[in-house]
Amino acid sequence: MLRLFRILGKRGRITIPFEIRQRIGFRYNDVLSFTELDDSSVVVRREKLCDNCNEFAEEYGENYTLEDFLDSLSEEEQRDALLHLSLLWAEKQKH
Repeated sequence: MLRLFRILGKRGRITIPFEIRQRIGFRYNDVLSFTELDDSSVVVRREKLCDNCNEFAEEYGENYTLEDFLDSLSEEEQRDALLHLSLLWAEKQKH
């Protein structure tokens, strides 16, 4: 098991070490979830918002819109996307 340490920044930000990102496969713009366990530890997971997003993009080609993408999602996937976008918007409002 790989164990690395990082310091939490003043705005609550932390960089996931390159070694971890590489091993787990985290990439730019991935959606991550954080789950607090009973022992006060936190599990970080990469979440998949859409199982077949690429299929829809290929079907629509250049005319594929954000609305098309959102319509292609299940209700649960739409809720997850809305939550993710709401959090991004709220973070930008702080700056």
